[in-house]
Amino acid sequence: MTAGGEAAMFAWRRTAVRKRVVVNLQDKAFRGVLWAKRGPLLVLRDAELLEAGREPQAVDGEIVVERSRVEFMQVLAGGGG
Repeated sequence: MTAGGEAAMFAWRRTAVRKRVVVNLQDKAFRGVLWAKRGPLLVLRDAELLEAGREPQAVDGEIVVERSRVEFMQVLAGGGG
């Protein structure tokens, strides 16, 4: 595979960066701006903690989530950061 073909193949991995997302874990979720993907980590800014039966709670600073813990991630419509 050519270097250009390889870059195109993995371009989808960058599409959610700097967009508003919901990162779903097994027992909770976070809604915020996906700021960076650093190896096995996702970094969210301007985030809220989402838990069943509770109002969203604002979270100070950055949230760092291990990608291996993510069940799935949603990119929200109009999701610019």
